[in-house]
Amino acid sequence: MNIGLFTDTYFPQLNGVAASTATLAEQLRAKGHTVYIFAPTMPGASDNDPFVIRMPSMPCGFIQNYRVGLVYPPHVIRKIVSLHLDIIHTQTEFSLGMFAKSLSKICAIPMIHTYHTMYEDYVHYFVNGALVTKSMAHKFSRLFCNFASHVIAPTEKVRQSLLEYGVTKPIHVIPTGIRLERFAVGRFSKEEIAAARAEFGLDEDTFVILVLGRMTKEKSIDVVLRAMPEVFSQAPNARLLFVGDGQYRPELMALTEELGIQDKVIFGGFRPWEKIGLYYQVGNLFVSASQSETQGLTFVEAMAAGLPVVARNDECIRGVVEDGVTGVLFDKEEDLPQKLLSLIQNPQQCQALRQAGLQKSATLSAETFGHRVEALYLSVMADWNAHFVRADYAEHLAHIRHKHHKLLRLAAYELERLKHNQKQIKKLVRLPLKKPLSFTTENRRENDDCR
Repeated sequence: MNIGLFTDTYFPQLNGVAASTATLAEQLRAKGHTVYIFAPTMPGASDNDPFVIRMPSMPCGFIQNYRVGLVYPPHVIRKIVSLHLDIIHTQTEFSLGMFAKSLSKICAIPMIHTYHTMYEDYVHYFVNGALVTKSMAHKFSRLFCNFASHVIAPTEKVRQSLLEYGVTKPIHVIPTGIRLERFAVGRFSKEEIAAARAEFGLDEDTFVILVLGRMTKEKSIDVVLRAMPEVFSQAPNARLLFVGDGQYRPELMALTEELGIQDKVIFGGFRPWEKIGLYYQVGNLFVSASQSETQGLTFVEAMAAGLPVVARNDECIRGVVEDGVTGVLFDKEEDLPQKLLSLIQNPQQCQALRQAGLQKSATLSAETFGHRVEALYLSVMADWNAHFVRADYAEHLAHIRHKHHKLLRLAAYELERLKHNQKQIKKLVRLPLKKPLSFTTENRRENDDCR
């Protein structure tokens, strides 16, 4: 199959959607499929991969480091059409998701959508919730998901939310898998781990509490910080290390000073994705207070790296972090300090959690993830082909081709309009369509530019 993955966020950005998209592409290619990733242009992104097609974009004013797709030039659209995609799989509901949705409709390509983000947890980015409300986020999610042929939910929590929103299309719970070898304990030598610790001024005997990921308000990192004064008072050799960055960093740094713990909290900043497995090894314990997760990939990565996990009780990690078995859960903010101290002061419990976590992470491999998504693709393709194999197939293709050329002319018009070139606009709108084609049984596939 020729598969197109459309995403608004991809490497070098570091987040769950980018990791999930890369993992899926890798696993599908291993099964013999051709996979193209369509992502926005991004400062610092490498253009060496011919299967990663960067789309014109600009920064988003509301969300730091997020890009929004612009008008797509005709040559980009022609290139995508020439790839003869069999499946469109969207990882976003916004700019590239909207583009993929139009492409799916015009070219009659089945579309599958993965719902990665609970947008009701992000409305505070839009004028503190005054511009976009939770009900608006629900409605938007429902409309987008109901356009797709099938929807993938990373967890049962997400599936239940989508049903409550009114999504009627089939919803499949397929957890994102991870490449376990990337985080394996034995992958890095003691010297490499010691060198990584030294980057942050940490020695071998320091007990490191690790927080890894984006620094955003919905991650509730402030809850972790407020637990630290009590932890540091009873475990003076402990340190809190943040690996990651984001727009909430200044507020968090100010909070550390307010709490008087700035000398024991390390803001490690952004680190490249290919070295993330090493930075997990710097930690002795992983903690998160987030309740906005849809996948909880960092929990699985931490367990695969052999770290005990302390997490806030939430449906998204049900079946992954099991209290007292594969991790430690807390419900109230005031419970967190003692939960952390119980592990810092009890090496035997830490070791038991490590072993159980390693076993659990092995069941969430990238291979299982790729296999389940491939099976869904094959099922969708079978249903789609059965639907479109009918007597008026030639008429259907002619209709698609006509709409496709209208789209190309519209894109060309928009491009020239942005350049304020009125002469070129007049020429473009007078461009005739290509010579009509006949759709016989022998040449209908040859003439179908959209499939």
